[in-house]
Amino acid sequence: MGIGVFQSYYESHQLQQYSASDISWIASLELFIMFSGGPIIGRIYDRQGPRYLLLFGSFMHVLGLMMASLGTEYYQILLAQGICSPIGISCLFTPATYCTLTWFHRRRGLAMGIISAGSSLGGVVFPIMIDHLITDLGFAWAIRIAAFLILAMLIFSNLTVRSRIQPDPKNLRLVDYVKPLQERVYLLTSIGSFLFYLGMFLPIDYIQLQATAYGMGLDLGNYLIPVLNAASLFGRIVPGWLGDRMGTYNVQILMSIFSGTLALALWIPAKGNAAMIVFAALYGFVSGAFVSLLPAMIAQISDMKEIGTRTGVEFAIMSVAALVSNPIGGKLIRYDPMDFTHLQIFCGVVLLGGACFFALARIALAGPGLIHKV
Repeated sequence: MGIGVFQSYYESHQLQQYSASDISWIASLELFIMFSGGPIIGRIYDRQGPRYLLLFGSFMHVLGLMMASLGTEYYQILLAQGICSPIGISCLFTPATYCTLTWFHRRRGLAMGIISAGSSLGGVVFPIMIDHLITDLGFAWAIRIAAFLILAMLIFSNLTVRSRIQPDPKNLRLVDYVKPLQERVYLLTSIGSFLFYLGMFLPIDYIQLQATAYGMGLDLGNYLIPVLNAASLFGRIVPGWLGDRMGTYNVQILMSIFSGTLALALWIPAKGNAAMIVFAALYGFVSGAFVSLLPAMIAQISDMKEIGTRTGVEFAIMSVAALVSNPIGGKLIRYDPMDFTHLQIFCGVVLLGGACFFALARIALAGPGLIHKV
C-alpha cells in the first residue's frame, strides 16, 4: 500500500522518536516474510493448489491491517504490519503468480506484466487515498478503509484464481529445495536477483524523505510514490511484451543496467523538484521490469510441475535482501545536514551488480552471442 508513504508518516508521527533505520525494519520485515515463505507456500501450492492458501492469506492480510490501525507503539506496528499482514500477502502473492505462469507459455512475459501491473495501479491509488483519508479521518480509519477495500477485492480473487495444472501430492523432500541451486543458470539468476532486490526498493522507500529534506512541499512530495508506481505500471507491461519477442533474460539485463545507471547518474545529482520527479518516473519504469520478468525467467528454466518450489526458493533468496536493504539504506543516510549520497551509490552499485549476474546467467544458458533470443 505504499511502503515509502508509511516510512515517511511514521517518522513524523507515532514513531518520531526512532531513527529512519529503526523504522525501516518494519518495511524490511514485511518484504522478508512476504518472500521467505516462498519455499513452504510453493510446496503447499504444488501439492494442494491455490484455494486454501488464498483463503488463509485473505484473513491474515486484512487482520494485520486492522491491527496496524490500532497500533501506537513500535512493537505493535511491527507485529501487525511487519509480521501478520505479510504472512497473508505471501499466501496471496505467490499462488497468484504461479497460477498465471501455468496458463501461458508463448506470451508469459506479457501475462506476468499485466498481472503485476495491478500492484503498480494499487501503488498509485492507495498512497493518494491514504494521504487524503489521514487528513480527513485520521490514520486509524484510513488504514481500516483500505483494509475493507482490500477485503472486497480479495473476495473476487478467491472466486476466480485457478491453476491449469492439477496438484501433485508427492511427499516433500529437502533435496527439492537444494536441487535448483545446483544448476548454474538458476544459481546465477538467483545471485542477480538478490543483488538487484538489495537496491530496488531503496529509491521507493527514501525518495519521499529525501524530497522533503531538500525542500519539496508535502503536497507535491506525497505524489512522488504514485508517480513512480504509475510509471512502473507501464514498466511491467512493456518489458514483459518485449521479453516475449526479444527474450526475457535479454530485456531483464537491459532494464537492470538502466536502473543502476539512473541511480548513479540522475538520483545522486537530483536536488530540485523537477529532477526528483523525472527520476521517480524513469526509475519506476525501468525497475518495474524486474517484477514481471523474473517469474517468466524462472519458468523458462523450470518444469512447470515444480514451478511453486523453484520460484519459492528464488523468493526466499530475495527475502534476505529485502530484510537488510532498508536498514542498510537508513544507516547510509547522513544527518545534520541531510545527505543521501552514500545510500544512492550503494543502490546504483548493487543494481548494476545484479545486471552482471543476469548477463552471466544468460551466457551460461545460451552462450555469449548477442542475437540469441534468451
